[in-house]
Amino acid sequence: MDYLAERIKCVDASGIRKIWQMAREMTDPVNFSIGEPDFGPSDEVKAAAIKAINEDKNGYTLTTGIDPLRNALAEQVTKQFNWSKPSVLVTSGVSGALQLAFMTLINPGDEVLIPDPYFVIYKHIINMLGGKCVFVDTYPDFHLDAEKVAEKITDKTKLIIINSPSNPSGSVYQNEELKAVAEVARKHKLIVLSDDIYTDFSYDGPAANIANHYENTIVMGGFSKAYGVPGWRLGYMAVPEHLAELFDSMATLQQYTFVCAPHPFQIAALTALKSDVSKHIEDYRRKRDLIYNGLKDSFGLIRPEGAFYAFVPAPGGNATEFVTKAIKNNVLVIPGSVFSEKDTHFRISYASDDELIKKGVERLRMIAGN
Repeated sequence: MDYLAERIKCVDASGIRKIWQMAREMTDPVNFSIGEPDFGPSDEVKAAAIKAINEDKNGYTLTTGIDPLRNALAEQVTKQFNWSKPSVLVTSGVSGALQLAFMTLINPGDEVLIPDPYFVIYKHIINMLGGKCVFVDTYPDFHLDAEKVAEKITDKTKLIIINSPSNPSGSVYQNEELKAVAEVARKHKLIVLSDDIYTDFSYDGPAANIANHYENTIVMGGFSKAYGVPGWRLGYMAVPEHLAELFDSMATLQQYTFVCAPHPFQIAALTALKSDVSKHIEDYRRKRDLIYNGLKDSFGLIRPEGAFYAFVPAPGGNATEFVTKAIKNNVLVIPGSVFSEKDTHFRISYASDDELIKKGVERLRMIAGN
């Protein structure tokens, strides 16, 4: 008897499972695979979480989140996008926000436009819901061409996903690129979902945002990356006032799924919002430069502009083959096929110690024969 629901069969984890199985045999590994910061929260943020726990702020909150945090986030969103009365839902990470939005918006057969390469969760949740992923090729420079977006739109298109700064490419879309995509979305009356989890990690100036150009945008952000708390599972989504029905529907869905985000961490997030993370951003700009300067000549790497990833062309054009060779030489990287419909690149996460980055760069150059 087949006990599994059909939807779970849409998720093919065989490729990444094989990579992790190989990685178990590594000795003295350089791990470039994990997309989490190598720093933790500040002492003040940790103290705020501990204080909240000790004061028994351990029960449920309102489904939408505690008012002080929602108000603080709404103020931030208003300042950034000039929205008069944004509605804010505190979520269990940006991944939780994505699941709520997709479940609320996508009917079977609906098409979702996704720039390729992409964050892995998009494809699999959309497929599980019976939606259709329509990929917009951004190779080789990983920037988004509005004309390519327009070419992919049909009468079944429902949603466009924007992730900038991007995982896995590290690209940051320019303001004019987003403005052009906004015009396409407006013409076809589409919803845009802007996944802004890496917005602080923009190394050549503040990251532009499509929400400044398009009114039907869902904005998503989180605390995992900039504040070093990925295990807290704390994020949020914000929508403008005229999308109140959409917001209410997502809040209702949260009530019957995640219930609420972790209570003590919501309280600690208020302290985090007041934190200065510029030192971390400077550190990661340096790490980006270590990766780029170390690999550009040997691999033809395009300079990442944000996040903490590099999407590196694989020698010979086959990423899975190169990744297999890299793992045998104790460097753990992820093949592009995990993040893309192509398998020509591999992803590096440089959220790591500087000396480890240097060691990994040296090993990769050796593997590539340079």
